[in-house]
Amino acid sequence: MKPIYVTMPFLPRENEFEAILDSSLKLRILTHNGNLHQLLEQQLTEKLDVTSISLINNGTIALEVAIQALGLKGKIITTPYTFIATANSILLKGLDPVFIDIEDNGFNLDPELIDEVKDKDVSAIMPVHVYGLPCDDESIGQRAKGRGLKVIYDAAHAFGIKKKGEAILNWGDASTLSFHATKVFHTFEGGAVVCNDPLLKNKINQVRNFGYTSDSFDITTLGTNGKMNEAQAAMGLALIPYLEEIITKRKHWFNFYVEQLSEIPGIKLMTIPSDLEYNYSYFPILVQSGFSLTRDELFNRFQEENIFPRKYFYPLITDFSLYKNYNIISKHKIPNARKIADSVICLPLYPDLTEDDVSRVCEVIKRAEG
Repeated sequence: MKPIYVTMPFLPRENEFEAILDSSLKLRILTHNGNLHQLLEQQLTEKLDVTSISLINNGTIALEVAIQALGLKGKIITTPYTFIATANSILLKGLDPVFIDIEDNGFNLDPELIDEVKDKDVSAIMPVHVYGLPCDDESIGQRAKGRGLKVIYDAAHAFGIKKKGEAILNWGDASTLSFHATKVFHTFEGGAVVCNDPLLKNKINQVRNFGYTSDSFDITTLGTNGKMNEAQAAMGLALIPYLEEIITKRKHWFNFYVEQLSEIPGIKLMTIPSDLEYNYSYFPILVQSGFSLTRDELFNRFQEENIFPRKYFYPLITDFSLYKNYNIISKHKIPNARKIADSVICLPLYPDLTEDDVSRVCEVIKRAEG
């Protein structure tokens, strides 16, 4: 029985990628803001309907670049229910994360709990659009403005998502993307920072290139090597023509799961708001008390059937030894995040699945139901 993994990267035809990359190979320009890099920035700016985008070599460095470019100090409020890179980027820039709980019956940071963090050392909020579901930007923005805080959205899951026709990547002071191979859109490995402020855009571009000014004659800010190379950009350019196909196929399998699983007691499915233009990046289920197996028992049952979903996101970041040892965990309780982390399984979802594949996944759940 063939294995079914939680995701598989979509690939263009080999000759399409090679044809694009060949142009940079002929010029012997492999990195450092090459022609393909510039072209991908232009195309993504248009495709994503954003003001500006700066390509970065990966999503974690994109977060670090945003923190550095905004000149943040002290502490950043964030969520424990996310991938480890969110919090690591804060620590790696010398700041401390302050963790607050997620919303009840949701996956994203609870804006009301921002008010409970009285620490004057807080300089920013880093919410995460978990599974691509938009955070409450209005509430977060009001609180940030009232306290003079910056907002960086970790939008690793939010490629191309719009709410009421507006690209959510334009929210906050900056949004960061991941173009890792597992994402809806990828560049092998990669990322980006989106912002609306031309001055901040220039600062981001400096930070990603060691701090050099645009003329490369001076360094006025601390920077890193965050540049995307031409091979990465070539993969992105090769995939852009396939975006509609990628989203359409993901939506098809998403809806297939909904049809098969929506009536099973104890299995709760994620709801997509009607005003959302979604990218169908994840299909999480919550295994609740009404189901015949616990989450971990169902997870193990999948493994026995050569199916490999993931517990996205378990454990919580606040449960990792690194964060306990740093003594930076907020005193705020996080019951909502813990409830979700202890019950979630993300099922396989990617364009190249077949009906047999998705039916096999669903049958494991149906057989367990009895």
